[in-house]
Amino acid sequence: MDIPTVVTTYQGPAGDHDDRAMDAVVRLGEALGRWAGTDVVEVGMPSPSDPGDWRVELERCRTSLHLMADRVDAVMSAGQRPISAITRCAVALATLPVVPRHRPDAVVVWFDAHADINTPADTGTGYLGGMALSGPLGWWDSGLGGGLPEDQAVLVGCRDIDPAEQARIAAGSPVLVAPGVGVADRLAKAVRGRPVYIHLDCDVMEPGLFSTDYRVPGGLTLPDLEACARVLGGSEVVGVEIAEYEGDGSATAEDLVESLRPVLFA
Repeated sequence: MDIPTVVTTYQGPAGDHDDRAMDAVVRLGEALGRWAGTDVVEVGMPSPSDPGDWRVELERCRTSLHLMADRVDAVMSAGQRPISAITRCAVALATLPVVPRHRPDAVVVWFDAHADINTPADTGTGYLGGMALSGPLGWWDSGLGGGLPEDQAVLVGCRDIDPAEQARIAAGSPVLVAPGVGVADRLAKAVRGRPVYIHLDCDVMEPGLFSTDYRVPGGLTLPDLEACARVLGGSEVVGVEIAEYEGDGSATAEDLVESLRPVLFA
């Protein structure tokens, strides 16, 4: 059965260190819209970044994040597939809690150089984005919801992991699929054919492919990403969101979309 794809661009604040993602996300949304052959709905208004503690940042972006949560909820309620270009990973605080309400069977596949499972109790930086996945997992109360079971989150490509995060991974939740040879095969074993909702932070890629805030060596190549997408495309894809794109590098937004075609337009 064909499921209609709906493309959304989130342009509001999300604990930004700078304004680059708010400027670039429009281009990524346009690339997604062209491939999908559909109009793009914009959520949130850009505002100049003013980096602060996670508490300050969360209150600053709360209204826009609720709007994004409502948007994903409406799309999934209509039986459609949400495809979203979002500025920062912190937007996942709003989007991911919506997923288990509609698809309690879905696994969140988190592509990122970072695990983003710090909590207010152990964050070393106070950066909101570093707690973007732990909030939906219910490990702290963001006010935006939780409900994602620990055994339904899979980390992919993470390699810059804080000690508290490493301890949680070592205990078995979430499962980590490290980058490197055979990443797609190992991802297939972790997902086990279950439905998936995919979050992709562009810094999961090898530095230089795309412009991002963080440059962590040892990332995925475009062929790696395409192989992972083919694996995940064999499952039911209930949604996709792409974060932290700040512009083209040696690859373009169109190259990124092309690599993700098996999951974007299944």
